[in-house]
Amino acid sequence: MRRTISGLYAVTPEQADSALLTAKVTAVLRGGARVVQYRNKSRDTRLRHEQALQLAQLCRDAGACFIVNDDIELAREVDAGGVHLGRDDDSVGAARARLGTGKLIGVSCYNQIWRARDAARRGADYIAFGSFFPSSTKPGAVGASQDLLRAAKSLSIPIVAIGGVTPDNAAGLIEAGADAVAVVSAVFDATDVEGAARRIAGLFAIQSEP
Repeated sequence: MRRTISGLYAVTPEQADSALLTAKVTAVLRGGARVVQYRNKSRDTRLRHEQALQLAQLCRDAGACFIVNDDIELAREVDAGGVHLGRDDDSVGAARARLGTGKLIGVSCYNQIWRARDAARRGADYIAFGSFFPSSTKPGAVGASQDLLRAAKSLSIPIVAIGGVTPDNAAGLIEAGADAVAVVSAVFDATDVEGAARRIAGLFAIQSEP
């Protein structure tokens, strides 16, 4: 059964030190991350496979969803919970054909509502908009407004907000309609990784209170 994307969605930084990466992912999971996306653009296929296998197991043990960025075949090889696709990646249909109906497929929609509508029509399980704030991970990313989150609620699939998200600005995105917030540096670069994750994860509990 496929999971629903919600809560803290932690996106890993490029990290060649596998022990350090697994330690930090363990900390974000303890802090309440519901989703971990493995993002590594290096050409070291052996490293990427080894790290993805390790993180997939960590997520299974924690009851969290493990997503692979861009690479459908890697997601398939490590039995990830799904794959996340950008504009230059394979289509939703190609991912579904390789991964089957039991896996999640997410699509980056940047600041374009038409792209979100198209992704939903083609069977995407969730969509992502951003960048909502200046991002050190992608300093040249296009800007997105909270109006996109409100407009996309009519699509009835989970919405992820990404780009410069921190414990101090995530609440506004959640209030505007984000089902999950994707975070890189605000958790993985924090002195207290678990604590930073817990602060953001806790915002969803506050939002759900009557």
